[in-house]
Amino acid sequence: MNPVNNMTKYSLRSWVLVLALAPTILVGILLGSYFTINRFYELEDTLVEQGSNIIEPLSIASEIGLVANDREATKRLLAAAQLNKSTLVKSIAIFDANNQLFVTSHYHKDFEIMRYKEALNTLHKTEIEHVGDSLILRTPIFSTGPSAAPANYDIQTDDGQLLGYISIIINKERALLEQHRAAVAAFIIVLIGVQLNLLFTFRLVKNVTQPITEMVRVVAKIREGKLDARLDGNLIGELDLLKRGINAMAGSLSEYHDEMQQNIDQATSDLRETLEQIEIQNVELDLAKKRALEASRIKSEFLANMSHELRTPLNGVIGFARQLVKTPLHSSQVDYIKTIERSATNLLGIINDILDFSKLEAGKMVLENMPFGLRETIGDTITLISGSAQAKGLELVVDIAPNVPDNVNGDAMRVCQIINNLVGNAIKFTDSGSVMVKIELQSQSEEQVVLRCDVVDTGIGIDESQQDFLFQAFGQADSSISRRFGGTGLGLVITKRLVNQMGGQIGFTSSPEKGSNFWFSLPLGLGQFQIGDSLPLEKLKDKTILFYEPRVLTHAVLSRQLNQWDTKVTHHQHIPSLLTTLNTAEAPYDYVLLSCHGFSDSGQLVSTLNLAKTKTDCLVVLYDCQEQDALTQFIRPNADVVLSLPVSEHQLARNLLYPPMEYDIIAPVTVATPAARQSLTVLAVDDNFANLKLIDTLLSELVTTVIAVNSGDEAVKQAKTRTFDLIFMDIQMPGTDGISATKQIRQGSMNRNTPIIAVTAHAIAEERELILGSGMDGYLPKPIDEEALKDVIHRWITRPKFTHFDLHTLNWDLCLTQANHKADLALDMLRMLLDSLPQTVTTIQTALSQNDHPVMLSTIHKLHGASCYCGVPTTQRLCQEIESALKRETAVEDLEPEILELLDELTKVESAANQVISQLSAEITDDQKNGLL
Repeated sequence: MNPVNNMTKYSLRSWVLVLALAPTILVGILLGSYFTINRFYELEDTLVEQGSNIIEPLSIASEIGLVANDREATKRLLAAAQLNKSTLVKSIAIFDANNQLFVTSHYHKDFEIMRYKEALNTLHKTEIEHVGDSLILRTPIFSTGPSAAPANYDIQTDDGQLLGYISIIINKERALLEQHRAAVAAFIIVLIGVQLNLLFTFRLVKNVTQPITEMVRVVAKIREGKLDARLDGNLIGELDLLKRGINAMAGSLSEYHDEMQQNIDQATSDLRETLEQIEIQNVELDLAKKRALEASRIKSEFLANMSHELRTPLNGVIGFARQLVKTPLHSSQVDYIKTIERSATNLLGIINDILDFSKLEAGKMVLENMPFGLRETIGDTITLISGSAQAKGLELVVDIAPNVPDNVNGDAMRVCQIINNLVGNAIKFTDSGSVMVKIELQSQSEEQVVLRCDVVDTGIGIDESQQDFLFQAFGQADSSISRRFGGTGLGLVITKRLVNQMGGQIGFTSSPEKGSNFWFSLPLGLGQFQIGDSLPLEKLKDKTILFYEPRVLTHAVLSRQLNQWDTKVTHHQHIPSLLTTLNTAEAPYDYVLLSCHGFSDSGQLVSTLNLAKTKTDCLVVLYDCQEQDALTQFIRPNADVVLSLPVSEHQLARNLLYPPMEYDIIAPVTVATPAARQSLTVLAVDDNFANLKLIDTLLSELVTTVIAVNSGDEAVKQAKTRTFDLIFMDIQMPGTDGISATKQIRQGSMNRNTPIIAVTAHAIAEERELILGSGMDGYLPKPIDEEALKDVIHRWITRPKFTHFDLHTLNWDLCLTQANHKADLALDMLRMLLDSLPQTVTTIQTALSQNDHPVMLSTIHKLHGASCYCGVPTTQRLCQEIESALKRETAVEDLEPEILELLDELTKVESAANQVISQLSAEITDDQKNGLL
């Protein structure tokens, strides 16, 4: 409510009247009530006393008549007593010991009210009873001896015999009249007091509240801006001081107002000039923004074009270099070609770094959130770069804490890129010593883990004065390092921005000539399902292992892994103690693990391997040495299993449980025997002669018929004249480009449903989305990798066709995409969803019948997470809708239609999943055996 309305409704005058009158009226009423009620009780007590003075002598006098049974005498006694107090006494009656009427002063029509209702032996003294406007008194009559005269009615005779009782009706009208008079007198007195109080109050109001009201009116005018308003007249005491203060305040405000108006006029003039300048600046900023957007667009187009222009010749260089390796060559030629391929690959890596940096700088880097196995992913990444460490003789160690979960969700490719950059830098700037990758669990919640990874090296270190420039683009610690080690200086800045975009932190500590420790913390989602097969590690319990590794870090990490499996390990770090144990051992070991380091020559290595072979059925050699000849001539012939270091936990356990496995060492280059070609007809389209020749050559080794054309128009003509099993289409071509050609083929040709694969050097994400949205089915980047080409052909030619269920129920292509195009992983995810469906359906039905909101929310949340990786779009959509509604505190019973629809959909998913699994399991198993997947 408005404060002004409050002031109007409850004015000072009202408050003065209330505060002045309320106490007076309240005190008057309380005093008048007190004295009136007190007067009432006094009159009633007087009336009772008068009645007692009449009835008690009568009870004594009536004893003789009652004893003698003389009714006439007793009646005359009663009549005389009544006539004496005729205005007070209405009737007198005597009742005998049998409570029967003995005699009355005169006839009373309702003498029953005078009768005592209780037993007479309870009547010991005078009792009083109020009946309407009358007062009834009853006094017992006792018999007394002739010489005894009781002092009062309570004293009984010697025998104490009760003769009866006397009852009298007293008229209360006079007493009531006196009470009313007293009440009226009190009211008049209170009224006179209130009137006198009103007289003084109105005088106070006139002298105090009226001037204050006038002050309020003047202040209101001043507040409205009428600064000339003033108070007049003579006031009393402090009110006069208040009047002078208000007038002085009004005068000051008037002066301030005039001064402020002058300032406002000046400020307005200045503001007009400023706004004109701002308007000019806004126009300039708008032009600058348009120029910046245009520059960004030009930059994106430049990056796309440069990517295409650089990748196109690199595609020919790398592709034909790989093809040339397949031909008979002597060792120097193979070395030259390997150098060409390695140089081109390095150049391609630099191009990728520049593109990644540009996407991060423009905020266009899109991160995936897919399930992956952490240890397997890190192991694959380290394996790719372990060759660099072996070439420099460095000890490369990976130490993952046992409590780090393996099944996580995130962008596996970017995690690999971060580790690859940091470990690659550590190897690059370390000439001797070790590089250690250590991963620990920093924190964990129900749905997320935060991991910390440290990459510690013993390299050249970084001077403190140069550390501030480390994460800047196109820069390194100093120019001499750039000249010595090479590189673009983008690796660390890309790593930093990737870590920050994924919600993590990155930092480092370093000392010159002592080494560096680059660390980062990264939040990852917890996977709900296990990725990959689980190994029966309990079978390794109590197995005896002889383990030799002279290097401290590798020895410590592998020892912890072996102890974690509850094996009985005999540790050695020196050759003499190892040989002593082998010579003196009586019982054979279940496994012998030997490192290739520490041996004086190949003869000692071979003799030790032969001796160890006699002590075990499974000799495992841990190899990370550079000499390939020693591996081929001395180690492989004398070992059961050869593992390349660093070896992951899963790989080591698998080789111990299921020996022997295939060696993880690069075999010598040999001329590959051509594989059987598939009976397929493939159309290849590219405007670049070298690229067209390369893809024609690669396809000719894989399929029986290849039609190669160099333009989009020719591709459309070919598509209208014959049917193809697969079409590889370049994007950027003069005239009809790849996208336009695809649309024409889809609209009217004999290949409307033929898979069309884009073969392009465009690497920008927007370009890929445009390509896939134009009607093409897949994407093959340049430079073309032969294995990737095989995989594309196999995937699209052997793609299963399911006709017994809706693709919205289960979409196998979507399932493959969500599993990073790993068919075995996609099947595992689908199997785990299928296995969980019965329990999930039962829980949902129970929660629905019991209206259990928490259980329903938890179950739907888990099902929603599982459906995100299994290619079930309808189930995923329904789970998202139900989960969102439950989080808004919607009652379970209100969501019954959606929940029932979800249960029906789960039934369809179960049927579709069974069909997909039964149809694909055998095919994928065969493909794995043949090395196709």
